[in-house]
Amino acid sequence: MNIFIEYAIWIYLLPFVAFVINIFFGKRLPRQGDWVSVGAVLISLALSVAMFVGMLLNYDPDFTQEISFSWISLGSFNVSLGFLVDNITITMLLVVSLISSMSHIFSLKYMEGDVRYSRYYAYLSLFTFSMNGIVVANNLMLLYMSWELVGLSSYLLIGHWYEKKSASDAGMKAFLTNRVGDIGFFIGIMLLFTAIGSVAYTDIFAGVANGKVVGSFLGLSILTWAGIGLFMGAMGKSAQFPLHIWLPDAMEGPTPVSALMHAATMVAAGVFMMVRLFPIISPDALIFVAYIGGITAIFASLIAITQNDIKKVLAYSTVSQLGYMIMSVGTGAYVAAFFHLMIHAAFKANLFYGSGSVIHSMHHALHKKHDHDTDPQDMRNMGGFKNKMPITYWSMLASTLAISGIPLFSGFLSKDAILAGTLSFASHHPQHFLLPIFGFGAALITAFYMFRLIFMTFHNEPKRPDLYEDIHESPLEMTFPLVLLGALSFFIFYTIPYFNPFSDQGWFTQMIQAKTSLVAGAPTAHEIADGIHHSHVTAMILSLLVAATGILLAWQMYYKRNLSAESWANKMGVLYNLSLNKFYVDELYERFIYNPFYKLAGAVAHLDWDLYDKYVIDGFGKVTNWISKISGITDYDGLDQGIVDGFGRVAQQFGYRLKGLQTGRLQNYILFAAVGMLLIIIIQTII
Repeated sequence: MNIFIEYAIWIYLLPFVAFVINIFFGKRLPRQGDWVSVGAVLISLALSVAMFVGMLLNYDPDFTQEISFSWISLGSFNVSLGFLVDNITITMLLVVSLISSMSHIFSLKYMEGDVRYSRYYAYLSLFTFSMNGIVVANNLMLLYMSWELVGLSSYLLIGHWYEKKSASDAGMKAFLTNRVGDIGFFIGIMLLFTAIGSVAYTDIFAGVANGKVVGSFLGLSILTWAGIGLFMGAMGKSAQFPLHIWLPDAMEGPTPVSALMHAATMVAAGVFMMVRLFPIISPDALIFVAYIGGITAIFASLIAITQNDIKKVLAYSTVSQLGYMIMSVGTGAYVAAFFHLMIHAAFKANLFYGSGSVIHSMHHALHKKHDHDTDPQDMRNMGGFKNKMPITYWSMLASTLAISGIPLFSGFLSKDAILAGTLSFASHHPQHFLLPIFGFGAALITAFYMFRLIFMTFHNEPKRPDLYEDIHESPLEMTFPLVLLGALSFFIFYTIPYFNPFSDQGWFTQMIQAKTSLVAGAPTAHEIADGIHHSHVTAMILSLLVAATGILLAWQMYYKRNLSAESWANKMGVLYNLSLNKFYVDELYERFIYNPFYKLAGAVAHLDWDLYDKYVIDGFGKVTNWISKISGITDYDGLDQGIVDGFGRVAQQFGYRLKGLQTGRLQNYILFAAVGMLLIIIIQTII
């Protein structure tokens, strides 16, 4: 077995072992078994780093190692499972292991004293195991099973504090919303399996290249429907409009869970899957993907600008950034999307850890004041924390500059590439001019709401002076991930040995080269890359202009206060209320989907219980009972007592009478014999 395959299997299985140990024995172990989960994920991180370094030391864009085994074998029906290690796998394993490790370490203090401490770490390990399964799978079946396990573990972690109704509701909402997308995902898998007869990536790629997926439905090819079905899974996991509603509510879970699942890994699963399967997605399906991503990017960013809950701002920011990545995949620039996935994992997880650090300090201050009514996540209760929490401030500032696409920070590299992809796509397809508008519009708004968060939380005078004196920096276990991930927000880690990682000699291009689509009529990888290259300078200039505009507006409104936020909110009127209330999407769902469904379910229940069961099923029962009574009367009173028992009584009486003939006197027997002979003679004479 190849060494990288061995590493990948260990990375995959170690968190599962930690889960089993903690779920069954965690409470009886020292420190309730947190060291088991932390140790397992740190070993996984070490192995991931070793694989990543090995990949960097030997640039080979075609590197692949694979192992398979038979899972189901029923005659002609065979399904094999296995593991695939290539450059995409190695990069994603490093992302998952790094963020998972930081979440485990951050939780040591953040979750200290929690009533379900060992269970929490068990579920963290289960989630890491499930996510690694998505990454290393070489087939759609293992991918789908791991996909569902990620959904289960996210439900368990979001609802960790299930005694809070909001947390239990959020867990259920996340689980059920993802099921909607997963139905489409399963249909897409079955369409491919029916056409090709295999779920292995290599077989599916070969089958699509050979034209095995044929036919059409409602004017679209079966391959397009399969691609849309697969993308529905990504819409659920990556919180794309209109299935985005679960992710902001999922902030009810512990902050390290938000950083792990809702910034870097779970929500990135959809993007990873689309990158992995990009060569078989048809051009028509990619246009659908691009528009869903673009709409999500601008839509979520418009909501984020009015939110006051620090974690809700970051939640909608995550939805918007995922829209960026999905839009980039749809326009063909999936290499840029994957690069943004990697760096977004670092700076967005860091922003969540920073928010957790602030919330942790606010909890402490409120507890000392015996204040149980103030929301510790509301930025309107903060302000002036810069001097009290310098490590948290500077690390969050670095990540904010990164997400805003400022030069010398990581986001500058990837966002320019994504926006160049939208410009290139629109230049070749002018009818899709909205895509770059979505992209640049979201970039402007992102810079605005992220610096709004920084200014409201860390600058100017404290909104609550009574709490300010008790605000303090978080302990080392919480600040270490902040420092590490804050440092990874700088561009220097991604520009060695060449400044542009997307250049022909850039390390990222050397590792992950764009593959040409296997679908007839799709543009080649060279054509896509050439278009992005020609649009790069324009995209960079426009990106810097919109980012600077967003930061300047936030500076004037929330730092200098030359512009009144309240005044502008009043001027915006309906638009402000739409943003503040998240465009009433949840209310629309409740009115037009949930409530009608509840009424339909109630009507069906009434039809079932009160009508069908009462009059049909119970009616059959009553008729059967009446027939059984009639049958009983006929059987027992008529047949048994009248006929069967009658024969018995006649036989009994006849026997009783006959026994009187047995007198024991010989002369009586001779007389009876003579009478009998006489009767026989008379009968014969008459006949």
